[in-house]
Amino acid sequence: MPSYTFVCERCGLRFTVRMSYEEYDRRAVTCPRCGSAQVQRKLGRVRMLRSEEARLNDLADPQRLAALEEDPRALGRMMREMGSALGEDLGPEFDEVVDRLEKGQSPDEIEAALPPEGGASAEGEAAG
Repeated sequence: MPSYTFVCERCGLRFTVRMSYEEYDRRAVTCPRCGSAQVQRKLGRVRMLRSEEARLNDLADPQRLAALEEDPRALGRMMREMGSALGEDLGPEFDEVVDRLEKGQSPDEIEAALPPEGGASAEGEAAG
């Protein structure tokens, strides 16, 4: 049997009433605290189950991507959302880059501060 949430307009009490679909249109609902019939039904949150593909498609919306080039904070938020949508641990390096973006550091500044790939220094590569 479904439950419905109401708020009393007189005393402000929020309460739940269980009733069948058939009863919903016929049964008068009154506040259990003050007895008032001046109650308003409140809709609860609705969760929608979506596929991983649908969630990732929403993240790749061209309108959302257009502003990312100019706003490192927005890019950081987007990367954090994408990481969460994937449901995998992307490692401490990913978290560090996203943290820096969310603080407003540009991708170029972050790249310049990161060590070279493979851990080799630029001098070691030139000498080798």
